[in-house]
Amino acid sequence: MTVKDIARNVINSLSSKATMDDIIHALYVHAKFQHGEQEIKQKKGIAHEDAKKRLRKWVK
Repeated sequence: MTVKDIARNVINSLSSKATMDDIIHALYVHAKFQHGEQEIKQKKGIAHEDAKKRLRKWVK
């Protein structure tokens, strides 16, 4: 699947009332999730417990 095909699928999954900002946001989030999944497959992620510890610092 090409990048354009992925973008079309993301856009087509949105409501017909979606704004340009909604589209840009959906494409951005999709790209970030794809990037994260690739990092996990390459063993570049962090352990779940470490992520929880980092999150605790932010959510005080």
